Amino acid sequence: MPELPEIASRAAQMKTELAGRTIRHVEVLQPKCINLPEDEFASALSGATILGVTCRGKWLFVETTKGWLLLNLGMGGEVLLVTRATLPEKRRLVLDFADGSSVSINFWWFGYAHFVPAGELPTHAMTARLGPNALDVTLDQLRAKVKGQRKRVKAFLLDQSEIAGIGNAYVHDILFLARLHPLQPLNTLTGAEVEALWKGIRDGLLPSIDKGGAFYEVDLHGHKGGFDMQHILVGYKEGQLCPRCGAPIEKIKTGSTSSFICPRCQALHD
Repeated sequence: MPELPEIASRAAQMKTELAGRTIRHVEVLQPKCINLPEDEFASALSGATILGVTCRGKWLFVETTKGWLLLNLGMGGEVLLVTRATLPEKRRLVLDFADGSSVSINFWWFGYAHFVPAGELPTHAMTARLGPNALDVTLDQLRAKVKGQRKRVKAFLLDQSEIAGIGNAYVHDILFLARLHPLQPLNTLTGAEVEALWKGIRDGLLPSIDKGGAFYEVDLHGHKGGFDMQHILVGYKEGQLCPRCGAPIEKIKTGSTSSFICPRCQALHD
């Protein structure tokens, strides 16, 4: 599933390469992924010029002269800059531009493409509830968010209404960098531990953004991201040695998900 590093990388690339292009035609191949009747969705975007692209959490926000195209790649997918002659076989939505280029959008599972009129973003339920981007949260804001909460630290990081953009791909290394057990209650964190968590979020996400995101996602031209298993510290590395202390990395059950931790560096405390 693409998370903040992948979505932020795609947003920056889309802004650079797509801004200024005008949508001439919209083809919907999977009506279930859109939020309007097919004809209304196509009409809403036809003739619109792309102004810019930003992101929030796991959503891409494509601003146009006629409103917003909001994209969520769900469990994974591709946004590819192609032509009609080079369209990929698997696609759910195609935007044809006036200059002859096209964007092909594919979702593997559970993706969305929603049109929202200008000025109506606050009413879009799926994005209005999102917290701030994980990398935009200041240390003081994080302190205020965790204060008095009994929630476990991993559950907090994965709650998109708290902070947006972190999922199961990056959370393991974020917690390892912060030296925190995933089941540590927020209300037991010391001031130093909250600061370590804030730093862990940054140190766990920024290296992937610098490399264009994870290796299992592709950019506008189909090139894979450069952040691969060699760059991951403990996530999905059960039985391998902790890069800090040498203890074997363990896979543990944390609620409905599993976590990868160093039992020595990330001890649970009262």
